[in-house]
Amino acid sequence: MRELDVGEITRAVRRLAVEANTDLGADVLDAFERFTATEASPTGRDILAQLTENARIARDEKRPLCQDTGFAVVFVDLGQDVRLKGGDLYQAVDEGVRQGYADGYLRKSIVADPLRRENTGDNTPAVVHLRLVPGDRVRIVFAPKGGGSENMSGIAMLRPADGVEGVKRFVVDRVSEAGPNPCPPTIVGVGVGGTFEVAALLAKRSLLRTLGAPNPDPYYADLERQLLDEINALGIGPQGLGGTTTSFAVHVEAHPCHIASLPVAVNIQCHSARHKEVEL
Repeated sequence: MRELDVGEITRAVRRLAVEANTDLGADVLDAFERFTATEASPTGRDILAQLTENARIARDEKRPLCQDTGFAVVFVDLGQDVRLKGGDLYQAVDEGVRQGYADGYLRKSIVADPLRRENTGDNTPAVVHLRLVPGDRVRIVFAPKGGGSENMSGIAMLRPADGVEGVKRFVVDRVSEAGPNPCPPTIVGVGVGGTFEVAALLAKRSLLRTLGAPNPDPYYADLERQLLDEINALGIGPQGLGGTTTSFAVHVEAHPCHIASLPVAVNIQCHSARHKEVEL
């Protein structure tokens, strides 16, 4: 049994909060470059070039990539052979968020109550997705999620008879209805199966994959390609001003489900696909 002080988790989350909001991943920067070369619209190409320059400035000057520095969504894979000591895991994560958002001069966007709307002042509490896994390590992924893209997400409880065509129709319609609101080009996370809440979490977790990395199941990899082609044929384009690059990728994750159910969830990520991770 390995012991880990939760203070290390606080320090890691603090660092990840700043890095995720200022340093865009190489996979996303590569997508900017690749799609700039293929974008049919001159306006679209100009927008992609500006987004690339914005990412460079954010990295070099340690400035937020976007004014919306997001809800702090934290994925924790806790090894079953780790014993945490020194405090509460959730409090440790929140303290890391509190410090990171203050030290990084990141916008505080969280209200304590959804109806009374009083800002918490430090971007806490975080949303923590905790998963128990084999081993004696702790993996933390920090994924800030902006309100604009999150608001464009959706879930449907389809009938099994709707099949793959029903899933495709729901996904493409959701992106079409979202239009320019999630700041395209987007990454479209899709969760199929499970239950109501499992489908939504699958969709969100899919966004943590390396951008454009296909599902290992050829059936779902082909579905991802079909969906991406249909989405980019919508013509929404970069920032909604028209073009052939509405989305960089579609990531589909599936889970076993009930014989009477076909849940499908869409979680849209904006072009600023921010996430950083560490293993402790």
